Amino acid sequence: MAHPPAKTVKHNGQGQLRIIGGQWRSRKLSFPDGPGLRPTPDRVRETLFNWLAAYVNGAKVLDPFCGSGALYLEALSRGASMGLALDSNAQAIASLRSNLDLLNCATGQLLQSDALRYLETQAASAFDLVFLDPPFHQNLLPSACELLETRGWLSEHAWVYTESETPPSTLGLPANWRLHREKKAGQVYYALWQRG
Repeated sequence: MAHPPAKTVKHNGQGQLRIIGGQWRSRKLSFPDGPGLRPTPDRVRETLFNWLAAYVNGAKVLDPFCGSGALYLEALSRGASMGLALDSNAQAIASLRSNLDLLNCATGQLLQSDALRYLETQAASAFDLVFLDPPFHQNLLPSACELLETRGWLSEHAWVYTESETPPSTLGLPANWRLHREKKAGQVYYALWQRG
């Protein structure tokens, strides 16, 4: 979500993203151009899904700060069994809903909701794969991780992907999460964790 604008190709006030792999490989989709709506760059997504190659098919996926939906759509394209995406931006959710319709995807659920409030108040369902790319400089990541862990949103060996403006080691995430891989692209640190 919080990536430099240069990564986004714009057409008539719309951003564009490309799905890299799976059943919708090479499909180009539009999303509204707006503050904070920056899809995870192609090369970062490619690296992440290489890390996750053996774990996406059949997984239940949660994307609490979905923005453009780039990670969410990529996971569904690669065989995730179902997905839930949340965002507080009504325009982002409407755009993602029209993209799911365009792709004839019936396994993706969308809700316009504040992520932290949703994770705190709703009845939890265990997810196998979670993408956490919250808006930067708002300290949302530690709170989201704490809620995922303590309120039962994660399956026993769930994978959690994080994007942050600071190194993964500084995030103070739950002690039972093991850092699997990490990299940096520009000013963004991205990491994959596994729940232990």
